[in-house]
Amino acid sequence: MIREQFKGFLDFVRTQGVVGLAVGLILGGAVTALVGSIVKNLVNPIIGLLLGKARDLATYQLDILGATITYGQFLLDLINFVVIALIVYFGVKKIGFDRLDKPKQ
Repeated sequence: MIREQFKGFLDFVRTQGVVGLAVGLILGGAVTALVGSIVKNLVNPIIGLLLGKARDLATYQLDILGATITYGQFLLDLINFVVIALIVYFGVKKIGFDRLDKPKQ
């Protein structure tokens, strides 16, 4: 009985692409960390220099009528998202993974 359940589990993993999903999650975490480091250590200082203030972009804020709008961290998060989305899109297209995810006929 245990052997049949284990075989059923292995069939599930093979047919549902669970291993591919796990690999994708692991690589996604690694890419996210790498892109975060690039943005924090390279892009952030360059944008700071272009704006004439060599400081952390995350600290940029705007004070309006007593309210503080911290837009710097949002800009960093937006840059991270765009870079990761581009890497994933072009990576999937270039490697051809989009063809692997077609339903079986």
